[in-house]
Amino acid sequence: MIVTKGLRKSFRPRRGAATVDAVRGIDLDVAEGRIYGLLGPNGAGKTTTLRMLATLLPPDGGAATVAGADLRTDPGEVRRRIGYVAQGGGTTDHATAREELVLQARMHGIRKAEALRRAEQGLAAFDLTEFGDRPCRTYSGGQRRRLDLALGVVHRPKVLFLDEPTVGLDPRSRAQVWTEVRRLRDQGMTVLITTHYLDEADALCDRIGIVDHGGIVTEGTPEQLKQQISGDAVTIGLTDTGATARAAHVLAELPCVRRLEALPEEDGLRLHVDSADTAIPQLLRALAAAGLEPDHVQLQRPSLDDVFLALTGRSPVHS
Repeated sequence: MIVTKGLRKSFRPRRGAATVDAVRGIDLDVAEGRIYGLLGPNGAGKTTTLRMLATLLPPDGGAATVAGADLRTDPGEVRRRIGYVAQGGGTTDHATAREELVLQARMHGIRKAEALRRAEQGLAAFDLTEFGDRPCRTYSGGQRRRLDLALGVVHRPKVLFLDEPTVGLDPRSRAQVWTEVRRLRDQGMTVLITTHYLDEADALCDRIGIVDHGGIVTEGTPEQLKQQISGDAVTIGLTDTGATARAAHVLAELPCVRRLEALPEEDGLRLHVDSADTAIPQLLRALAAAGLEPDHVQLQRPSLDDVFLALTGRSPVHS
């Protein structure tokens, strides 16, 4: 649904200032009916990439197709096939949700009767019916964000672009927005989302591209990215120092063990493996064959924070 090759954008902040390379050659391949996340700190190039794909900024170089339309030669067709929800939202204080939805549908060339019908459907789908005829200034942050989503899809686009969709929302409102985004994906819509929230990327995205300094550092599913850094860590506790030493000798020989660390203060071992799902049964069988029984076995999976820190040296939230 979205394919880019070497997409680039530079800015000159003011006359005489050095050119800033905001996007330095982004390559993307986003499959239909998937949620793809661009994860990175503020200033990494995420929003600039999104704005280029939504035809709001002309690229300086590279090529892209969105929903089958060429970004550079046919931007009008791209606009007809996409929905876009900006970080700042698009609602006005005095209008109602119903009025906003009808207006948005009419701006896409939809006849009035059909626009009214779609507005009603949008209110119901995004849990807005109860207050759909109240002015938007009376809505909570989460309610306004759900309305932003409804506005972005009232014309039934093939691709939806979401720029930092949950910035400033409380946990309950964030969870509601996540539910709606998943529902759109499950209905077959392709979603490209920018975020600097690690938990959001992990919870929502089928695939993630980590963006830093205008380029994609790495890309894959959340699980692939975590595996890329260090695999899983399995901690095994034993009865005493002697048992720990024997277990270390036995387990260090297993092919599934990438690295083994002793934990002297805990009478235990930490083993780094590619996949705990397959490694733990092998570890337990090897211990049993040696007459050793662990007190406990604990799995520690790497997080996206670990991935981001390893690749960039900083966390996206605090950059």
